[in-house]
Amino acid sequence: MSKPQLGHCLTIVLACCFAVLPLGAQTSTNGTQSRVVHTDPAKYRDAPKVHGGAGTLSYTGLLGPEDFNVNLIFLHRGVLQPKSGIGHHFHNQMEEMFVIFDNKAQFTIDGRTAELTGPAGAPCRMGSSHGIYNPTDAPTQWMNIAVGSVRGRYDAFDIGDDRVGVPLDAKPIFMNMKLDTSLLKPMPGLHGGKGTVQYRRALGPEVFRTNWGYVDHVAIPPGASLGCHRHNLQEEIYYVISGKGRVVINGETSAIAAGDAVPIRLRDAHAFENHASDVLELMVIGIALEKGKFDSVDVPLGAPTP
Repeated sequence: MSKPQLGHCLTIVLACCFAVLPLGAQTSTNGTQSRVVHTDPAKYRDAPKVHGGAGTLSYTGLLGPEDFNVNLIFLHRGVLQPKSGIGHHFHNQMEEMFVIFDNKAQFTIDGRTAELTGPAGAPCRMGSSHGIYNPTDAPTQWMNIAVGSVRGRYDAFDIGDDRVGVPLDAKPIFMNMKLDTSLLKPMPGLHGGKGTVQYRRALGPEVFRTNWGYVDHVAIPPGASLGCHRHNLQEEIYYVISGKGRVVINGETSAIAAGDAVPIRLRDAHAFENHASDVLELMVIGIALEKGKFDSVDVPLGAPTP
């Protein structure tokens, strides 16, 4: 979701063993229901020693480059098993961000390591290095987002450092975001929607070197909605952190729940509503066709896509 102008509104390479992970999701353009991708832990695959890291990562691919016109490489969802992580490595033609939704993990960016408590994340900009390690005895719910400078091109250079037992900074010496609902601000009638939605831009375009534009955090209370709007210059992924609701895309409605990912393509008229009893909490990833160029156009619900 483009930030309102106030009022306006893996594929992980396993030491050269795997190439881009094939999608297991339904992403047909024929209807909204087939577009919503559900997180299914039964489809997770175990990947030991990812990028030379410790232990085992369990994950699956939710979305890939074939789902977008912009340069998304992948959206992965999985679990950092206890005493497990992803080893220290570089990306020189892409950017990546690890996100944790619970528990805690030790994030490394450019050789500096600090512990973050979920829900939180840390972007690794193009040309930088990163890794992550779960030092606890419980699994950590994890997500990985990758955006390339070249469409569909993944790159990695492993350092051979599992980051186990490294010194920790008391505070992170790297950019990070907290998906803390207490940081959200009220936005009445956002995009013409009902009630008051809570909103915050957690990361903006100045953070990234690729066309990755933003990460927004949204909470829709019961009975409220994020009004119908479209984008001509960027595409988005809405990921449901918690709660239940409905998404309307180009006039078609589908139920959504925690763990679902919804791709929003160019000129898709989209809206979200909360008809349930709990807050519908969303993370929104925006990626531009051209760096730094974004738009948002409010449209009547059910209007035809131009």
